[in-house]
Amino acid sequence: MRAAPFSRAAFVVSESDPARLPFYAAEIAFVGRSNVGKSSLINALLRKDLARTSSTPGRTRTINLFSVSPQAAVVDLPGYGFARGSPEERAGWGAMIEGYLTRRPSLRRVYVLIDAKVGPTDLDRRMVVWLQAARLPWRAVATKADQVKPAQAAARRRDSAIPLGLTPPELGWISVVERRGVDELRAEAAQLLGEA
Repeated sequence: MRAAPFSRAAFVVSESDPARLPFYAAEIAFVGRSNVGKSSLINALLRKDLARTSSTPGRTRTINLFSVSPQAAVVDLPGYGFARGSPEERAGWGAMIEGYLTRRPSLRRVYVLIDAKVGPTDLDRRMVVWLQAARLPWRAVATKADQVKPAQAAARRRDSAIPLGLTPPELGWISVVERRGVDELRAEAAQLLGEA
């Protein structure tokens, strides 16, 4: 009987230089503004508390790589936006993210996380435009859906999808707190990584 997807997930390395990352045949990456719930979502997908979570925005300042098999990995990229640090440090994080995204031929998809309550920010839209220009496969996922009132959810999802050029069903709608959409996203990620 085959093990459940990501049941063998493990932390591998935290690295500031994309060129020093180990090679995997298939990878997916998660990117989003600081405090969007990226680490919490990765932990929910991997079923383990491997990604460091914090109430302080911008704690992820390196590329964190987690193996899910000898051939596949999940990558947590530094958050953008509200992270503390000097302008030089923040510029370095941007170069780090771009360096990773442009040098990984094994990258199957980039998940761009947005806050369901806030909607896509200018930085989120710029990230999507950059990914499209770089011809990288991407998907937008709204996190913290539990913070949107049920009566407002359909309108909020529509208003978040349209600025990204998406229809509402194309925008993932997830709540780690309520476990909404997590299993579906895990199944999708596992298929991309050959772990389904």
